[in-house]
Amino acid sequence: MLVTNLEIVPGKRVAKHLGLVQGSTVRSKHVGKDILAGLKNIVGGELKGYTELLQEAREEATNRMVEQAKAVGANAVLNVRYGTSSITQGAAELLAYGTAVVLE
Repeated sequence: MLVTNLEIVPGKRVAKHLGLVQGSTVRSKHVGKDILAGLKNIVGGELKGYTELLQEAREEATNRMVEQAKAVGANAVLNVRYGTSSITQGAAELLAYGTAVVLE
């Protein structure tokens, strides 16, 4: 499955447009990581626990989007984008979405 943020793929033709596909996940912060992040805010630097959390969330959302694309018969997802939103204190949604197509 080709997954790209490009609107077109050089050398390929979109044979069929299958519509929007998406995948999302809601993740919450770990109390221990939150305490460490608070301490890190004092001295500065990367919040590695949160970086890992967001990477895992992107992967999960992307995998769910790809599964939805496969279910509708796509062999590629074009124009992929990511979005985030706060759900509640300490929890956020990560959304992956794009256009499912059949490429020739």
